[in-house]
Amino acid sequence: MPKTLQCISPVDGSVYAERPVMAVEEAAKLIEQAARAQKAWAARPLKERVDLVRAGIARLNAMKDEVVPELAWQMGRPVRYGGEFGGVNERADYMASIAQKALSPIEIEDSQTHRRFIRREPHGVVLVIAPWNYPYLTAINTVVPALIAGNAVAIKHATQTLLVGERMVRAFREAGVPEDVFVNLFLDHAGTEALIAAGLFGFVNFTGSVGGGKAIERAAAGTFTGLGLELGGKDPGYVMEDADLDWAVDGLMDGAMFNAGQCCCGIERIYVAESLFEPFVEKAVAWVKGLKLGNPLEEETTLGPMASRRFAETVRAQISEALAEGARTLIDPKLFPEDDGGTYLAPQILVDVNHRMRVMREESFGPVVGIMPVKDDAEALALMNDSPYGLTASLWTADPARAERLGAGIETGTVFMNRADYLDPALCWTGCKATGRGGALSEIGYHNLTRPKSFYLRKRQA
Repeated sequence: MPKTLQCISPVDGSVYAERPVMAVEEAAKLIEQAARAQKAWAARPLKERVDLVRAGIARLNAMKDEVVPELAWQMGRPVRYGGEFGGVNERADYMASIAQKALSPIEIEDSQTHRRFIRREPHGVVLVIAPWNYPYLTAINTVVPALIAGNAVAIKHATQTLLVGERMVRAFREAGVPEDVFVNLFLDHAGTEALIAAGLFGFVNFTGSVGGGKAIERAAAGTFTGLGLELGGKDPGYVMEDADLDWAVDGLMDGAMFNAGQCCCGIERIYVAESLFEPFVEKAVAWVKGLKLGNPLEEETTLGPMASRRFAETVRAQISEALAEGARTLIDPKLFPEDDGGTYLAPQILVDVNHRMRVMREESFGPVVGIMPVKDDAEALALMNDSPYGLTASLWTADPARAERLGAGIETGTVFMNRADYLDPALCWTGCKATGRGGALSEIGYHNLTRPKSFYLRKRQA
């Protein structure tokens, strides 16, 4: 009997979607067809590719009434937030707008004797392995610029959001993108690794766990396949003594709790100047108590379930261990009656925490945040860097120069001032340490999805 992939809905534990796992040979055939189709796609004028990709995004937007409840059923995000279309449109529009500049040749010389320039060439077939937490946004980061740059794209989505790749491919095909240029793959881990190991892709972009990133690296070893890896995170926030307190509370607590804390760049630990610690904590507790945990299909719900019981159990275990080691919880779970020991998890704030506790060092990826007082910037910097991860850091201050000085010392991919949990498509989305390598979006994103090709054209003897 063929193996199947099942999306178990966090809403009620039912099997929401099911698809058979593709045989490696079947998937390889689709990839080979994509590789053939890619040549003709890359030969099309850039404007034509841009227009078709824009049309694909527009067609996806037209599916909003179907997509939003599908997301709620698959991974639990409340329908009141309208899916991911704001970010999808912002990122797609920006990458389309800079394509001409980003992909133009670098002209070195055009004289009577020589023409020298560097051109950007597509890799061929790009594999996008997308996660469940922001299944459209994270995929769009690579799908849009990869197609615009002349690559073919194969997408393999997380089982938890099984229908997303299928829907994206349908939207782009209905908009006119050739059938073989953008393909969806239903694969298990072993099949994915086998295809990478066979060297069938010119580039692989993976967003997911550190363990998953290591598996991708092992599979690609010896193939010389380009890799982009966005892996774990434990992003810090630091509230300085001159910060706007209400603004900081609202920004950081939203960054910690939105999407049930299941955000790549969500805030997982907060350091507050001693003079503001007590008022910050008091306001943070009030902010969290205003959340409404419940069925994500109901409009009044602001906090949905976690995507699976397994993820919720990890957060519960971290909280329990922290309590045993001296931490205190500030939110009474009884305020959130949907906390059923399953996917519906009450949000939590922890104080009296330290970096010996797992909840302050390991990725939680759930609605929990630890808050610690700090005496100065030096202590805050040391604590922010005391992590195996480096994706974003959020600094709250009225002094941009201070934020820039401090940010220079933080081991991270992005430094925010008075903002958190956001991705600016004009800036490179990247990380360091165990968060991975590579960079998406911005002009650098186009550079990573293409390779340089140099031309030295000698017109006549000097």
